[in-house]
Amino acid sequence: MSGLVNTLVIAAVVVLVVVRQFRTRRVRTDRRWWLVPVVLAVIALREPGLVDSHHRTEAALLLAAEVVVGLGVGAAWAWTTRLWTEPDGTVWSRSTKAGAAVWGVGIAVRLGLFGIGMLLGVHQNSSALLLALAGTLLVRSGLLLWRSQSLRPAVGQDAAYGGGVPQALWKERV
Repeated sequence: MSGLVNTLVIAAVVVLVVVRQFRTRRVRTDRRWWLVPVVLAVIALREPGLVDSHHRTEAALLLAAEVVVGLGVGAAWAWTTRLWTEPDGTVWSRSTKAGAAVWGVGIAVRLGLFGIGMLLGVHQNSSALLLALAGTLLVRSGLLLWRSQSLRPAVGQDAAYGGGVPQALWKERV
């Protein structure tokens, strides 16, 4: 795919993900949460020129920094997402204002990395950004799934022992 197509894919995925995550959504553990990030990573890795052949060391360092920033943004975004359980045991999530700040900082750092690359004369294409976005989504989804498994059902769930004993409705605040 061309750089323009990659850029449009990146923009569409970011808009879709951000808009969806700022709505209250049910956390589903039965879905293939890793599929979209893997597809994005495969698209990014298939592109030629992921690393500039004239500046291999600098390009590899910038790519590594981009991926590390993506992983960090994914982790921070997952930890700033609010999770809670409902009486029927379902887990719900919603991103917070802190999550929006994480996205803003992540975009600013990525722009800084792009500027450093321009100063060094490194040719950069959108594949690095696509790879970092895949890392962001993979880490965020994995951490949300892991966090959701530690939540217990809210009031009214019968357990093997102590059935009918109400539990406090636990909502995580960030």
